[in-house]
Amino acid sequence: RAAPSPKMMENKVFMSFTFYSTVLILKMYVVAIITGQVRLRKKAFANPEDALRNGGLQFHREDPDVERCRRAHRNDMENIFPFLFLGAVYSLLDPSPAVARIHFFIFCVGRIVHTIAYLLKLRAPTRSVAYSVAQLPCFSMALQILLATTPYW
Repeated sequence: RAAPSPKMMENKVFMSFTFYSTVLILKMYVVAIITGQVRLRKKAFANPEDALRNGGLQFHREDPDVERCRRAHRNDMENIFPFLFLGAVYSLLDPSPAVARIHFFIFCVGRIVHTIAYLLKLRAPTRSVAYSVAQLPCFSMALQILLATTPYW
C-alpha cells in the first residue's frame, strides 16, 4: 500500500503548475550553461581570475554574444520568478484544472520561444510576440488573485 500523499500533491492544478515551473527552471539552467559555453568559446570572461586561467588578462572583457545570453537569462528571472509566485497562489484558488493548465502551458511555451528567439537572433517581432503572449496568463492569474483577495484588504 502506498503512503498517503500530502494534500498539495492531490491538487491537479498545483501538480500541473509544478510540472511547468520545473520545465522553466530547467530552461533557465540551460541558458546559464549556454552562457558559460559562449564565454569559453569567445574567451570573454567576467572575472580576471577566470581570464588568467583561460589564456590571460586580455580575455577579461565583454562580448556581444555573451551579453545576449546574459540578457536572455536576466529576462527569464524578471518574468519566471513572478510567474512562480502567481502560479502558486493561483493554484490555491481552486481554478478549473483545464483552464489552469492552459495558463501554465501558454506561459511556458511563450518563454521557451522567447529564449530561442533571443539566443538565435530571430527576426523581430518574434521575441516581442512571445513575450507578450507569455504575459497574458500572468495578467489573468494576477487579476483572478486580486478578485479573490479583495474582500480581505
